[in-house]
Amino acid sequence: MENSGGIQASLAGRYALALFELARDNGQIDSVGQSLSTVKAALAEVADFRNLVSSPLIARADAEKAVAGVAASLGLDALTTKFLGVLASNRRLDKLSGMIRCYETLVSAHKGETRAEVTSAYPLSAEQVEALGAKLKARVGNDVSLETRVDPAIMGGLVVKIGSQMIDSSIRTRLNTLAQAMKG
Repeated sequence: MENSGGIQASLAGRYALALFELARDNGQIDSVGQSLSTVKAALAEVADFRNLVSSPLIARADAEKAVAGVAASLGLDALTTKFLGVLASNRRLDKLSGMIRCYETLVSAHKGETRAEVTSAYPLSAEQVEALGAKLKARVGNDVSLETRVDPAIMGGLVVKIGSQMIDSSIRTRLNTLAQAMKG
Protein backbone atom coordinates (compact mmCIF):
# COMPACT_ATOMS: atom_id res chain seq x y z
CA MET A 1 0.00 0.00 0.00
CA GLU A 2 1.32 3.43 -0.90
CA ASN A 3 1.13 6.09 1.78
CA SER A 4 1.25 9.80 1.34
CA GLY A 5 4.38 11.54 2.54
CA GLY A 6 2.23 13.75 4.75
CA ILE A 7 1.10 10.86 6.90
CA GLN A 8 4.57 9.36 7.18
CA ALA A 9 6.11 12.76 7.93
CA SER A 10 4.11 13.41 11.09
CA LEU A 11 4.56 11.70 14.43
CA ALA A 12 0.85 10.90 14.59
CA GLY A 13 1.06 9.48 11.07
CA ARG A 14 3.95 7.17 11.89
CA TYR A 15 2.14 5.75 14.91
CA ALA A 16 -1.08 5.39 12.90
CA LEU A 17 0.80 3.67 10.08
CA ALA A 18 2.37 1.20 12.53
CA LEU A 19 -1.07 0.45 14.01
CA PHE A 20 -2.61 0.12 10.56
CA GLU A 21 0.09 -2.31 9.38
CA LEU A 22 -0.33 -4.46 12.51
CA ALA A 23 -4.11 -4.44 12.10
CA ARG A 24 -3.81 -5.31 8.38
CA ASP A 25 -1.37 -8.13 9.03
CA ASN A 26 -3.65 -9.57 11.73
CA GLY A 27 -6.88 -9.06 9.77
CA GLN A 28 -8.18 -6.59 12.35
CA ILE A 29 -8.56 -3.37 10.36
CA ASP A 30 -12.29 -3.08 11.05
CA SER A 31 -12.16 -4.07 14.73
CA VAL A 32 -9.36 -1.57 15.40
CA GLY A 33 -11.32 1.04 13.45
CA GLN A 34 -14.39 0.43 15.60
CA SER A 35 -12.32 0.65 18.78
CA LEU A 36 -10.74 3.90 17.62
CA SER A 37 -14.22 5.29 16.83
CA THR A 38 -15.21 4.45 20.40
CA VAL A 39 -12.09 6.21 21.70
CA LYS A 40 -12.82 9.22 19.50
CA ALA A 41 -16.37 9.45 20.87
CA ALA A 42 -15.05 9.15 24.44
CA LEU A 43 -12.58 11.96 23.79
CA ALA A 44 -15.43 14.16 22.58
CA GLU A 45 -17.78 13.33 25.45
CA VAL A 46 -15.72 12.62 28.58
CA ALA A 47 -13.76 15.52 30.06
CA ASP A 48 -11.77 13.29 32.44
CA PHE A 49 -10.55 11.16 29.52
CA ARG A 50 -9.56 14.31 27.58
CA ASN A 51 -7.64 15.49 30.64
CA LEU A 52 -5.88 12.13 30.95
CA VAL A 53 -4.84 12.27 27.31
CA SER A 54 -3.67 15.88 27.36
CA SER A 55 -2.11 16.31 30.80
CA PRO A 56 1.69 16.20 30.98
CA LEU A 57 1.45 16.03 34.79
CA ILE A 58 0.28 12.42 34.93
CA ALA A 59 3.14 9.96 35.50
CA ARG A 60 3.75 7.30 32.87
CA ALA A 61 2.82 4.41 35.16
CA ASP A 62 -0.38 6.15 36.25
CA ALA A 63 -1.28 6.97 32.63
CA GLU A 64 -0.69 3.33 31.62
CA LYS A 65 -2.96 2.06 34.41
CA ALA A 66 -5.63 4.65 33.63
CA VAL A 67 -5.56 3.86 29.91
CA ALA A 68 -5.84 0.13 30.62
CA GLY A 69 -8.89 0.82 32.80
CA VAL A 70 -10.48 3.07 30.19
CA ALA A 71 -9.83 0.49 27.45
CA ALA A 72 -11.46 -2.24 29.54
CA SER A 73 -14.50 -0.08 30.35
CA LEU A 74 -14.92 0.89 26.68
CA GLY A 75 -14.57 -2.73 25.52
CA LEU A 76 -11.71 -2.05 23.12
CA ASP A 77 -10.02 -4.83 21.18
CA ALA A 78 -6.65 -6.14 22.40
CA LEU A 79 -4.54 -4.49 19.68
CA THR A 80 -6.01 -1.03 20.32
CA THR A 81 -5.63 -1.52 24.08
CA LYS A 82 -1.96 -2.42 23.64
CA PHE A 83 -1.50 0.54 21.29
CA LEU A 84 -2.94 2.93 23.87
CA GLY A 85 -0.60 1.42 26.47
CA VAL A 86 2.38 2.09 24.20
CA LEU A 87 1.22 5.67 23.71
CA ALA A 88 0.94 6.15 27.48
CA SER A 89 4.36 4.57 28.03
CA ASN A 90 5.94 6.82 25.38
CA ARG A 91 4.04 9.93 26.60
CA ARG A 92 2.31 10.33 23.24
CA LEU A 93 -1.33 10.29 24.34
CA ASP A 94 -1.59 13.98 23.44
CA LYS A 95 -1.27 13.00 19.77
CA LEU A 96 -4.13 10.46 19.93
CA SER A 97 -6.72 12.51 18.00
CA GLY A 98 -4.28 13.03 15.13
CA MET A 99 -3.40 9.33 15.14
CA ILE A 100 -7.07 8.39 14.88
CA ARG A 101 -7.54 10.75 11.90
CA CYS A 102 -4.46 9.32 10.18
CA TYR A 103 -5.63 5.75 10.81
CA GLU A 104 -9.03 6.57 9.30
CA THR A 105 -7.30 8.07 6.27
CA LEU A 106 -5.16 4.94 5.84
CA VAL A 107 -8.23 2.69 6.08
CA SER A 108 -10.08 4.80 3.51
CA ALA A 109 -7.14 4.62 1.12
CA HIS A 110 -6.91 0.87 1.68
CA LYS A 111 -10.59 0.52 0.78
CA GLY A 112 -10.30 2.85 -2.23
CA GLU A 113 -12.39 5.58 -0.62
CA THR A 114 -11.90 9.31 -0.36
CA ARG A 115 -12.43 10.90 3.06
CA ALA A 116 -14.50 14.05 3.44
CA GLU A 117 -15.13 16.12 6.55
CA VAL A 118 -18.52 17.82 6.51
CA THR A 119 -19.42 20.59 8.95
CA SER A 120 -23.03 21.74 9.23
CA ALA A 121 -24.85 24.13 11.54
CA TYR A 122 -27.35 21.43 12.51
CA PRO A 123 -27.14 17.62 12.57
CA LEU A 124 -27.71 16.06 9.15
CA SER A 125 -30.30 13.32 8.74
CA ALA A 126 -29.29 9.93 7.36
CA GLU A 127 -30.98 10.80 4.06
CA GLN A 128 -29.04 14.07 3.79
CA VAL A 129 -25.75 12.33 4.53
CA GLU A 130 -26.54 9.69 1.91
CA ALA A 131 -27.48 12.31 -0.71
CA LEU A 132 -24.35 14.34 0.04
CA GLY A 133 -22.23 11.20 -0.23
CA ALA A 134 -23.73 10.47 -3.65
CA LYS A 135 -23.06 14.03 -4.86
CA LEU A 136 -19.48 13.93 -3.63
CA LYS A 137 -18.94 10.50 -5.18
CA ALA A 138 -20.06 11.91 -8.53
CA ARG A 139 -17.68 14.83 -8.09
CA VAL A 140 -14.53 12.91 -7.03
CA GLY A 141 -15.17 9.72 -8.98
CA ASN A 142 -14.93 7.13 -6.20
CA ASP A 143 -16.61 6.21 -2.90
CA VAL A 144 -16.55 8.89 -0.22
CA SER A 145 -16.34 8.23 3.50
CA LEU A 146 -18.08 11.11 5.31
CA GLU A 147 -17.24 12.38 8.77
CA THR A 148 -19.88 14.85 9.94
CA ARG A 149 -19.51 17.55 12.58
CA VAL A 150 -21.90 20.16 13.90
CA ASP A 151 -20.74 23.76 14.37
CA PRO A 152 -23.58 26.23 15.02
CA ALA A 153 -21.18 29.13 14.35
CA ILE A 154 -21.47 28.59 10.57
CA MET A 155 -25.19 29.51 10.90
CA GLY A 156 -26.27 27.41 7.92
CA GLY A 157 -24.99 25.75 4.79
CA LEU A 158 -22.07 23.31 4.72
CA VAL A 159 -18.29 23.31 4.82
CA VAL A 160 -16.86 20.25 3.05
CA LYS A 161 -13.17 19.34 3.14
CA ILE A 162 -11.89 16.68 0.75
CA GLY A 163 -8.15 16.36 1.09
CA SER A 164 -6.71 19.82 0.51
CA GLN A 165 -9.87 21.04 -1.24
CA MET A 166 -12.52 22.97 0.70
CA ILE A 167 -16.05 23.83 -0.40
CA ASP A 168 -17.46 26.52 1.90
CA SER A 169 -21.12 27.36 1.37
CA SER A 170 -21.73 28.47 4.94
CA ILE A 171 -23.86 31.49 5.73
CA ARG A 172 -21.09 32.84 7.96
CA THR A 173 -18.68 32.98 5.00
CA ARG A 174 -21.30 34.55 2.76
CA LEU A 175 -22.05 37.24 5.37
CA ASN A 176 -18.32 37.93 5.84
CA THR A 177 -17.90 38.27 2.09
CA LEU A 178 -20.86 40.65 1.90
CA ALA A 179 -19.50 42.72 4.80
CA GLN A 180 -16.11 43.02 3.07
CA ALA A 181 -17.79 44.04 -0.18
CA MET A 182 -19.83 46.71 1.61
CA LYS A 183 -16.70 48.21 3.21
CA GLY A 184 -15.53 48.81 -0.31
